[in-house]
Amino acid sequence: MRAIVIRGGGDLATGVAHCLSKSGYPVIILEHTRPSAIRRQVAFSQAVYEGQACVEGILCRKAETPEEALQIAAPLQPALLVDPEGTSISVIKPDIVIDAMIAKVNLGTRRDMAKLTIALGPGFEAGKDVDYVIETKRGHYLGRIIEKGSAIPNTGVPGIIGGYGKERVIHAGHAGIFYGDFEIGDWVEAGAVIGKIKDEAGHEHTVKTEISGVLRGMLPDGFPVTRGFKMADVDPRAESAAHCALISDKARCLGGSVLELVCAFEKGCL
Repeated sequence: MRAIVIRGGGDLATGVAHCLSKSGYPVIILEHTRPSAIRRQVAFSQAVYEGQACVEGILCRKAETPEEALQIAAPLQPALLVDPEGTSISVIKPDIVIDAMIAKVNLGTRRDMAKLTIALGPGFEAGKDVDYVIETKRGHYLGRIIEKGSAIPNTGVPGIIGGYGKERVIHAGHAGIFYGDFEIGDWVEAGAVIGKIKDEAGHEHTVKTEISGVLRGMLPDGFPVTRGFKMADVDPRAESAAHCALISDKARCLGGSVLELVCAFEKGCL
């Protein structure tokens, strides 16, 4: 099979890429010039900054051209290409394109991009924008494959973990450059100052937590943010410190659903 193209390299997209790669499929990830994944330890998008990223034993390497990406991509060896617009898809000519950007809107993925097109989450209509949509909302329907229609609309409220939802996620109160004072995996108390935002005027604004817990994800130092931008995620469960470098249950579920479709496609069952 030709390399499978995945648009997006954040933690959920990485769960999908990891699952497909471990299952013997060559994968090429298309990412933005400045990825904003906060769960950086489990995001292949880090290869944009570092040239490569290793998640649970699978090493993803950055390519400079579509041709180089095709040379790199192999089972157990995904490749990453900076291509937010997806222009390289016409060169790669994949049989399968997966939109895993979780942007809540369609940023240009079309059904005619490949023989099989799959999208994760809201913003797409199965049977129109893409062939299949996979539900990403936590709960009973997580991972459900939708043949007609759309995923549950975005509520804007994070899923409940340890009894907390919106309190877990920290958004920028000001526009500027973010600088962190903690590392991913650290325990932070409620009200702790985990970093600061330096605005254009040179003023510094502190960034505080609402709850106590493990800092599960955070933007890297020097990242530019706009007001309301997602910057960090606190997990109230103490045991989650051991999970920061592991693919989440949600990402594994989505990976399994995508793999189901890929295998069915390969066997001519779709």
